[in-house]
Amino acid sequence: MARIAMIGAGMGAMAAAARLAVAGHRVVVYERTETYGGAVRRFERDGFAFDTGPGLLTLPAVYRDLFVKTGKEPLEDVVELVQVDPSSRHVFADGSEVSLPNASRAGVVAALDEALGAGAGQRWGDFLVRAREAWDRTRRPLLEEPLWPNWRVLAEQEPYPAVPHKRLLRTRRARTLAEIGAWELRDERLEDLLGSHALAYGLDPRSTPASAAVLPYMEHAFGIWYVRGGLRELARAVYERCVRRRVEFVFGTEVTGIVEKDGRAAGVELADGTVTEADHVVADLDPARLRALTDRPLDAEGDVRPDPVAPPAGRFSVLMALRGGREAGAAHRTVVHAPDTQTELDLLVCPGGDLPVCPTVTVLRPDDPALRPDGAHESVVVSAVLSTDSGWDQQDTVRSYTDFLLKAAGSAIPRLAERLLWHEVRTPAHTEDETGACHGSVPAPALAAGRGRFLHPANTTRLPGLYRVGGWSHPGGGLAHAGMSGALVAGLIVEGPDFRGSQ
Repeated sequence: MARIAMIGAGMGAMAAAARLAVAGHRVVVYERTETYGGAVRRFERDGFAFDTGPGLLTLPAVYRDLFVKTGKEPLEDVVELVQVDPSSRHVFADGSEVSLPNASRAGVVAALDEALGAGAGQRWGDFLVRAREAWDRTRRPLLEEPLWPNWRVLAEQEPYPAVPHKRLLRTRRARTLAEIGAWELRDERLEDLLGSHALAYGLDPRSTPASAAVLPYMEHAFGIWYVRGGLRELARAVYERCVRRRVEFVFGTEVTGIVEKDGRAAGVELADGTVTEADHVVADLDPARLRALTDRPLDAEGDVRPDPVAPPAGRFSVLMALRGGREAGAAHRTVVHAPDTQTELDLLVCPGGDLPVCPTVTVLRPDDPALRPDGAHESVVVSAVLSTDSGWDQQDTVRSYTDFLLKAAGSAIPRLAERLLWHEVRTPAHTEDETGACHGSVPAPALAAGRGRFLHPANTTRLPGLYRVGGWSHPGGGLAHAGMSGALVAGLIVEGPDFRGSQ
């Protein structure tokens, strides 16, 4: 039985902790805040409740697998999963809109043809077929296996089978999401639909590799899911599974250093000076915080060290308490696209200087009695992912974006102004306080191609015995990816360096 010291109680860390405990190891989780879940939090006031992190789930199979491997109770016995249909409603800048059925290619094609004109649906459907090929080529090395030592193969080869595009005397193939939109989808609204999947993580479609086509494909193929009671219920279920497997949690305790002995990680030092010995240390931390815990370089020359192509992005949200019940047929998720996409993208990658502009906004309206005082009220979360360099310490900036989000929400919620009881604003500063992530940034999933800039550091480090888990390590951000990182780290510790990936 090995002693495992876990730094942070995020979703990736808890996924690893439960698996390691089942394998017979003694796991202690040190969390500097007073609760678990990382960014998967809840805000409550006056009988209203809101998810303050992710509000929807893709690839629920990741957590189904976690519960199968760590106990007799399946996931559906501890939380209620609801498939969201339609998966999303999109409101475009020209006033057109479309609701996309969940996990139905034929339904999506028909809906797009009807809303955007004949041929639009077929072009999107053909794109999804190509996106599936990119998914098939990258799924295992990007999601189910430890990062390859020869990771440059993933960085240099574009897995998306782009359609040849002839322009003048040259034939080119799309290498970015923006080029897919312009050359293959050929409709500004479809371009915005595609680009919104990158913007959800603060990625600029103009520089995001075409391999990001897997992001809309995952939603299409595996559906969009909601956890009754909010995504915080999923965090609760994973935490309780850890406790049942005898994982020990120490809350309100900050790790200030990683102890080394004989050239390997041998424990952690706590803020009060206490040193706890361990055979392995697993860190669910922002890279900057992890580097501050040890003087030793954790990556050698040639290892994956992403070179960000833009300032880090974080989530800005407005939590709204509304009087009046949710109207029949209201979409759970509405994406209100920016009126000026190019200016939005310019401000995302080069914040400051210009005045704020209205971003692409997501409106979540769950039909869930657990989140409202009664049927005569509704709780709504309106959010956008914006640069963390946008000046969140300036009240004018916060006020401007609050107004933008409230105005955009009016496109999704009838009579919003007269229904609004109160609202709470949450900036990336709240995320930083809760997760420790530098500037409150949100990690994106790992993506192939792009010269490795969209990969994440390996779960192993150059310090033997020290592992990385969660959204800031392979395979990157998002609830499903965090769960997969937990499986990878557990496999590396239990089976050793010969571990070849999840099955």
